[in-house]
Amino acid sequence: MTPPPDLSTLSPSEKDTLISVLIARLDAVEAENALLREKLNLPPKTPDNSSKPPSQGQKPNGETKAKPKGKAHAGAHRPLHPNPTRRQDVLAEYCPHCRADVAGVVQAEVHAYDRIEIPEITPDVTRVTLFGGTCPCCARRFKATPPAGLEPGSPFGPNLRAFVLYLRFGQAIPFERLERLLLGLDISEGALANMLEDSAPAFAAQTDRIKARLLSGAAMESDETSVRVGKRTFWNWVFHHGDSACFLIRPSRGKKVVAEFLGEVRPDFRVSDRLAAQMGWAAKDHQACLAHLLRDIQYAIDAGDDALAPGLKALLKRATRIGRRRPDLADSTLAVYHSRLQSRLDDLLKIVPATKAGQKLLRIIKRFRQNLFVFVTNRAIPATNNGSEQALRPCVVFRKVTNCFRSEWGATLYANVRSVVETARRRGIGILRAIRLTLDGAALPVAS
Repeated sequence: MTPPPDLSTLSPSEKDTLISVLIARLDAVEAENALLREKLNLPPKTPDNSSKPPSQGQKPNGETKAKPKGKAHAGAHRPLHPNPTRRQDVLAEYCPHCRADVAGVVQAEVHAYDRIEIPEITPDVTRVTLFGGTCPCCARRFKATPPAGLEPGSPFGPNLRAFVLYLRFGQAIPFERLERLLLGLDISEGALANMLEDSAPAFAAQTDRIKARLLSGAAMESDETSVRVGKRTFWNWVFHHGDSACFLIRPSRGKKVVAEFLGEVRPDFRVSDRLAAQMGWAAKDHQACLAHLLRDIQYAIDAGDDALAPGLKALLKRATRIGRRRPDLADSTLAVYHSRLQSRLDDLLKIVPATKAGQKLLRIIKRFRQNLFVFVTNRAIPATNNGSEQALRPCVVFRKVTNCFRSEWGATLYANVRSVVETARRRGIGILRAIRLTLDGAALPVAS
């Protein structure tokens, strides 16, 4: 802090100059103080009025409801397995009432149930010994040919590889716990890492097939979330639609990632949030996520805008209700609804909000108005980008559990495994089966 000058040594003109400087400095401090006070009066950002994740929101304590007294609900029974491993038919030997012998009585089925168990997890080890000798004809040494599927190399079979990949990337189990989990096997963390790295080419090839199918479609949705690779922040991207999903992990959140994925392809329709890197890639129309926009509208309402925001909120909710009814509506009816929504939006845009939050909202709506109601007349695309966020949710869980990746090849492998797992889920394929198909070099089947 600069010590104050000795005022007794200053001339009247120097004192006037000092006073002018202090007044200017005081005005600047008061303006800054007023700006900070204005910010303090703004409503807090919550998951309901911003893109803040639900995990960071304050959840109020709810009252515990007492269980209603009365009759319990009707019992439910697990359906019988369609293909039991074995059957055991049990005939009654005696009557439980009078103890009479009923072994010779004709009996009918009265109760059937399943007992489900898994076998004890023990390693199934096949010792392969190749014999050889000296050829009596050419006097050269020979050795037996290994059986198919049991060639020399890695001792770990495809089922074990699939299980390790599932536990690591599907359940976010770290190497140390994974080593202890594989009962009866002596596998070091290095061997586990090598097993995963050796599987990378198969998953890269499967991801290329998924990407080709995705790029051949007319619509695409996308989003991104942060991820740590080494000591740097990368971005986990997802591109998806229908029964296919591709993940990428890149050090950028910019347009070059979208350009890398799309190449020369431009899908007719795109769905995303309003991030600049996501916009401008559709050949025809781009649908902006209405869920994000509704949260922004809610923030404007919380900040005191009672002119524009309430009407916009009602309009967008009406549009999403129409979207849910699309399967039951004719194309001509949807076109009429679209026209009415645009007309109502024109009326709302004539309103001049008094608050800063309302004015900011007005600028957003004017900028993206052509991207609000594309979904109404296009049945192939949704009104929100929730599908992208749901696809990224397991990635966020993995990030929180494992603190992510120490190497870029591990991040790339994870993205490819997630592509296979998410695509398999959408196509109704079990995770372990999808991993086995990938390791065997087979494409994931597509529902006809």
